[in-house]
Amino acid sequence: MSHQDQLIPHDHVLRYEFNERLNHWVAAGSFIYLMLTGLAFWSPWLFWLASALGGAELSRMLHPWVGRVFFVAVCYMYALWSSQMKHEPVDTQWWKSLHYYIRNEDDKMPPAGRYNAGQKFLFWGFFWSTVALLASGVVLWFPSYFPWNLRFLRYISVLVHPVAALFTIGLFLIHIYMGVFAERGAFGSVIRGDVSITFAKRYHPGWYDEITGGSSTPRK
Repeated sequence: MSHQDQLIPHDHVLRYEFNERLNHWVAAGSFIYLMLTGLAFWSPWLFWLASALGGAELSRMLHPWVGRVFFVAVCYMYALWSSQMKHEPVDTQWWKSLHYYIRNEDDKMPPAGRYNAGQKFLFWGFFWSTVALLASGVVLWFPSYFPWNLRFLRYISVLVHPVAALFTIGLFLIHIYMGVFAERGAFGSVIRGDVSITFAKRYHPGWYDEITGGSSTPRK
């Protein structure tokens, strides 16, 4: 899709196509289920979550299968967006200006492109954590398939799986903050698909200039 095709009526910009939005919600729904059932298995204090989701046996049966759905969705995200998640010089400036971002002082931030450095960090964090979750999850799902001389894989997986899961939960909470509070209007873009020109210019001026044919320079 050309940049001009992204400009739509009523001063809005198409940010996500339908397949991107659909995949996002498949990933979100499967992740939330995995998070809740995983927390139930992780701590006796949270076992009531499994009961609320249909019982321990059902949760235990569905958890690995839903994990496969989440992995496929994340892989599709990789195919869609990985080329746009490469580190650029403006990302270094963005991290140095993070305190302005937290305080919503957007006029002091460098001109982020379609995705800012924080969003790129979340993308790669989710992707590599998902790879770790799948690899460790397979070992935990089929422990009898691994011979005794490879038992160290079980011990490693018992550690890696919850650590990677807790890390993704942390990323998930940051993702909610960024989408709901730090960039007001971002949440609606994964429902409707579009954002206002004002949103693009305020939060992603580099991307705004790509679409409109302008140019942005870092702001002091």
